[in-house]
Amino acid sequence: MATDTVKNNTGSGGGSASALRRVLLDNGALSALVVLVVAMSVLSGDFLTTDNLLNVGVQAAVTAILAFGVTFVIVSAGIDLSVGSVAALSATVLAWLATSEGVPVVIAVLLAAATGLACGLVNGALISYGKLPPFIATLAMLSIGRGLSLVISQGSPIAFPDSVSKLGDTLGGWLPVPVLVMIVMGLITALLLRRTYIGRSMYAIGGNEEAARLSGIRVKRQKLVIYALSGLFAAVAGVVLASRLSSAQPQAAQGYELDAIAAVVIGGASLAGGVGKASGTLIGALILAVLRNGLNLLSVSAFWQQVVIGVVIALAVLLDTLRRRTGSTAGAAGAPGAPGSGGRKKNAAKFGTAALVVAAVVAAVSVLNPGSSSTSTKIGMSLSTLNNPFFVQMKEGAQAEAKAAGVELTVTDAQNDASQQANQLQNFTSSGVSSVIVNPVDSDAVGPAVRGANKAEIPVIAADRGVNKADTAAFVASDNVEGGKLAARSLAEELGGKGKIVVLQGTAGTSASRERGAGFAEGLKEFPDIKVVAKQPADFDRSKGLDVMTNLLQGNGDIDGVFAENDEMALGAAKALGAKAGKDVAVVGFDGTPDGLKAVEAGTLFASVAQQPAELGKAAVQNAVKAARGEKTEAQVMVPVKVVTAKNVADFS
Repeated sequence: MATDTVKNNTGSGGGSASALRRVLLDNGALSALVVLVVAMSVLSGDFLTTDNLLNVGVQAAVTAILAFGVTFVIVSAGIDLSVGSVAALSATVLAWLATSEGVPVVIAVLLAAATGLACGLVNGALISYGKLPPFIATLAMLSIGRGLSLVISQGSPIAFPDSVSKLGDTLGGWLPVPVLVMIVMGLITALLLRRTYIGRSMYAIGGNEEAARLSGIRVKRQKLVIYALSGLFAAVAGVVLASRLSSAQPQAAQGYELDAIAAVVIGGASLAGGVGKASGTLIGALILAVLRNGLNLLSVSAFWQQVVIGVVIALAVLLDTLRRRTGSTAGAAGAPGAPGSGGRKKNAAKFGTAALVVAAVVAAVSVLNPGSSSTSTKIGMSLSTLNNPFFVQMKEGAQAEAKAAGVELTVTDAQNDASQQANQLQNFTSSGVSSVIVNPVDSDAVGPAVRGANKAEIPVIAADRGVNKADTAAFVASDNVEGGKLAARSLAEELGGKGKIVVLQGTAGTSASRERGAGFAEGLKEFPDIKVVAKQPADFDRSKGLDVMTNLLQGNGDIDGVFAENDEMALGAAKALGAKAGKDVAVVGFDGTPDGLKAVEAGTLFASVAQQPAELGKAAVQNAVKAARGEKTEAQVMVPVKVVTAKNVADFS
């Protein structure tokens, strides 16, 4: 009788609606995704469109594929921090073999997959037989993989073979291939976890490694396979990412390992091991993609976006932990499957997890979203980074001009990630902005996204760096190569045409570093008695400039000059030189930032090549407004580059 009663009650719930309700209650991450999609749809009219939803799928693809591989590791109570670097290395190997070495594309693809597989096997061997903690072993591989990628590419992007680049295109002009690859890899993950011996071994090892060993599972051998799978999935993700960008970027996928781990955990896996599934990982990756896409469409500040996403990840994991504790308590209180108060508490906890996470997002967005503007002209601006005073000044100049012109300007931060910049441009395109300004992370990698804007008939303005293989309405820039030549000439003249110098390079693989370095080298050809005794990258960062310069001084204490490819590194070098800076050693920077100009005025720096970034931003917006209104723009708008010394610094300050 009791059984009949339960069945009748269930049946009266309303068929499919009741089933859907049960699915949502039993899956906190899925509930969060559904409510998040609804919330974003309400907050932005551009979110729930076919083009934008396809954008979300494409933007989730690489993270999801990486996360599927990481799922194997986390289920077995491990961790893999190397997947981002392995992805970049595998893509670089493919591009290098297929272009520079002339290897047939099919063989190059197989060797790229073998590269990821080999990295995973090394991780597994170090963990299983070398007894290294997974965190340490994979952290080492993170560094090795990134280093090898830079060595093979010499720090520069390598064009991807056209046949492989089709992986970043669409089928039938609308269905993105990366989404299909993501689905296939998800199905493979689900099959391996649920239907194979290795999948059952993963759960057993994650649940209790010693019990698994005693039950006859060869734990060491299985861990080799687990980490090899993670490496192989990372290789696939790297190829998909590079195909989207039409080039292999040696610095690609930085930080993606953290997104992958977050997606797995948000999807319901436990870092303690023994729990996890492919569908949950996919949902976790989609949640991250929906958040980033929606926040871009809502014009939320790039800085606040990072805060919101971080809070959501923390809340998701914290509340999921509470949900699990509630569920286990409920299970202990009553018989399994009994429809009592324990089940209700468990369902309430699951729904509460989703509701609280989404409520936090909606509340944050409501506070941070400035609301829609009444202006008809909307401009999107994607900067390569906002973690650099030069680009901060460019943003400020652009915002001031936009305010004066009465147009709405949305600024995003690509964080020196070509893939993230491609996502931002796709979001601008799907939201129907009037025009787009892009300061490319890489001129080649931004091409496919700009071609998407071309197809949508949205004019694009390139700022500071050009765009390759796509149309732009105008190119607003100062000449980095010419600036490098001016820096070489001014430093050489200060040294009397002879001496020993050190060069601090920017982030490897960036066009700004390549162009400034090439211009400086070209300028030095006029002064054969000046010798470059050391070159080292310091990533455009002041603290790294300090550290690198300190190290170089140990073996080159008698230098006469320093050229740094931006002011931040120059200021770090000056700090390392101490009293020698400006007296015994001439230091030349680049950008003409406020701190750099103060140092020139104080005599710490001999000179800085001023690009006037605020003027760049101003000119970019002026041309974007013209293009949006159908007015004619100049193909090139050059903002003058000038060398600033103590003699003329007052004119710039």
